[in-house]
Amino acid sequence: MKVDGELPMGMGNTIARIGQLVEAGYTGAQTIETGHDPFLPLVLAAEHSKDIDLMTAIAVAFARNPMNLAAIGNDLNAFSQGRFILGLGSQIKPHIEKRFSMPWSKPAARMREMILAMRAIWATWYDGEPLDFRGEFYQHTLMTPVFTPTTSEYGPPRVFIAAVGPMMIEVAADLCEGMLVHPLTSTRYLKENILPVIERGLAKRGLARRDFELSYPVFVVSGQTEEDFKQSDKAIRERIAFYASTPAYKRVLEAHGWETLQPELNQMSKRGMWAEMGGLIDDDILNTFAVVGEPDQIVPKIKQRYTGLVDRITINFDFASPAQHPDLIKQLAG
Repeated sequence: MKVDGELPMGMGNTIARIGQLVEAGYTGAQTIETGHDPFLPLVLAAEHSKDIDLMTAIAVAFARNPMNLAAIGNDLNAFSQGRFILGLGSQIKPHIEKRFSMPWSKPAARMREMILAMRAIWATWYDGEPLDFRGEFYQHTLMTPVFTPTTSEYGPPRVFIAAVGPMMIEVAADLCEGMLVHPLTSTRYLKENILPVIERGLAKRGLARRDFELSYPVFVVSGQTEEDFKQSDKAIRERIAFYASTPAYKRVLEAHGWETLQPELNQMSKRGMWAEMGGLIDDDILNTFAVVGEPDQIVPKIKQRYTGLVDRITINFDFASPAQHPDLIKQLAG
């Protein structure tokens, strides 16, 4: 199992953090798009590391277009010498329309077309194929020499997308090298709702499960002291409640018979009751979506729960001292 760590938001501490991740033995380093650009820190991370994968997990796809994503992906993969993974997510309609002022419709179909458009652009740059992509959402028909980038021996980046519903999972299986599993995903949902779709899509491409990576950011509740444990427990319950309040993730709750929880949390979120929402996450829900235990129990529990289901785990080992991280990573990867 590969082990990925997170880079800080913004660029201020990127160099120090990538050094820590490399020294500890992480397989990859991830950025997330919240209040800062997700690509810029990876330029610094690429310059100050070797071998470690560099991934956006995620960059908001529909805030951009296929041409600028193709260019960013090409440049970062060249600069990192083949280590970049372009991880994309659709975000939800209010953010795309109201925050980014971009169009929203048919997210799975739009994501499929976006990836196909990027691959058409890369085929033009690398294989000399005429650029003539005409879809429902994107049209790319012009590429002159002055705007054709210098290509590299490393080619285009690997592409992962975030997916929860069957249509978006199918896009990942049909077109991508991997998929970013949402943290609000149970092992039951993985086994019953994700893996069958992935396996069907890979079979159509003549690929095996080993040719595709599932990346999962694990929730962990632990701590060296009782107070640390309580703080971790509270924070994760609130995070689960935040995600569970979103209609897009209701299908995961439905898999466990908790479908009435989503509208209740959603109403509380609209009243700004963020802290109170965590009180609705009982121990059964917590243990379904998080690995809970003493520090020395966490790695064995992760391996027991996720070995054979996912290929990459994102974890920062906040419950352990930095000196312990290399050994924990070796245990998890072994």
